[in-house]
Amino acid sequence: MTAIDPPSSSAAGPERGPPTPRDRLPGVDLRQTLALSDDTGILQHARFAAPDPHHGYCIDDNARALIAGLRHGQVSDGRQAGLPLHRYLAFFSYAFHEQRGVFRNFLSYDRRWLEDEGSEDSQGRGLWALGMAAQLGGGPSVRELARSLFDHAYPVVHGFEHLRASAFALLGLDHALQAEPGHGGWAEAFERLAERLWSAYEAGADGGWRWWEPVATYDNAKLPHALLVAGRRLGRSAWVDAALESLGWLVEQQTRLDAAGRPYLSVIGNDGWLKRGEAKADFDQQPLEAYAIVEAALEAARLTGDARWEDAAWMGLDWFLGRNDLGARLVDDETGGCQDGLHPTGPNRNQGAESVLAYLLSVLEVHRYAAEGAMLSKAVRDVVASSEVAGRVDGDEARVLGLGVAGASRFAGFCLEAWAGVQGARPVAVWSRTAASAARLAESHGLESVGT
Repeated sequence: MTAIDPPSSSAAGPERGPPTPRDRLPGVDLRQTLALSDDTGILQHARFAAPDPHHGYCIDDNARALIAGLRHGQVSDGRQAGLPLHRYLAFFSYAFHEQRGVFRNFLSYDRRWLEDEGSEDSQGRGLWALGMAAQLGGGPSVRELARSLFDHAYPVVHGFEHLRASAFALLGLDHALQAEPGHGGWAEAFERLAERLWSAYEAGADGGWRWWEPVATYDNAKLPHALLVAGRRLGRSAWVDAALESLGWLVEQQTRLDAAGRPYLSVIGNDGWLKRGEAKADFDQQPLEAYAIVEAALEAARLTGDARWEDAAWMGLDWFLGRNDLGARLVDDETGGCQDGLHPTGPNRNQGAESVLAYLLSVLEVHRYAAEGAMLSKAVRDVVASSEVAGRVDGDEARVLGLGVAGASRFAGFCLEAWAGVQGARPVAVWSRTAASAARLAESHGLESVGT
């Protein structure tokens, strides 16, 4: 199943307003993220909008903040002052326990570590952020420190037992391998984690229950997202199909119709989760779930070109803006932040790092997707307009459709090989955010390359 089936029932409830028009995206607002950030990193919690020092800091939120800073750099193109990447990286450097080879997670406000080793999830999230920084950091001072920390920390994944930690680490390894494709240790770790994730899905998905475990809990869309990335990188079409099937099922479980028959997202609540054979818990709904849907659905849209995945991503974005079970807007226009979840009686009025960053990352992902479309179109136009390629594609004698591939992964190479045998079509160009990767793949197939 690669399409998202419509829900079978409606729930009228309160007025939710229409979906956000695709050409009027909410602006990128860093104010509350910056307000929560100090000389150490980003604080975990807030009392209303005010930073709350009592709970200190954690790797999890500094990872999210680092990812947000990197994504902001992509969409702003360096034109705007962004988030303090070096500060979040310094937190990672301080958190790394060299003797144990792991990150500590919780740090008190007076800078005392509260543990010697963080959870598997915190290790995985840390690797996700560092892998992305190794690839996308704007300058060598960011990329080189992130790469060094990543290389010291990644062996911990070989002992992972939890699926979400494996999913986070897979995303980080994918980014790291885009920065350094020849790193054998990273490639081996990626394949081992990917096989483990696939095996767990084969064991857990059964009949109408298209899920890894008997219960769908938190950060759910990260599991199909990671399997989708793994299938793309390793050229495993069965994995890609399974990831799309599972993601479609997850979106379906969380989709309801308003009084006008329009779909909206009803997030799995953490007060009971979604257990096999039972109705999902309606509350408490967490912003992290909506963000996970946004990012995974846009990844699916990139890979498939199916607009229904875009619809799913916009449902996730609109959840923050009031198209949810209570018709309650979680975004605070005064601060630019997001409130800490949806309870039966309304939003939790606090604006802590996890929720604020979940909304910020959702907005950044949608802006990135919109800008990416324009960049890809320009890249293809530029290549096709060149005299050599134009003669191959547009000449009266050839009458051939020119095809371009976005990305330079193994799956991109797999697609190029498949297209080479298609009559009436011919690969002509490779595009990647990493120019060197695009050039290597293009050269191996005798194509043009476009990279940024």
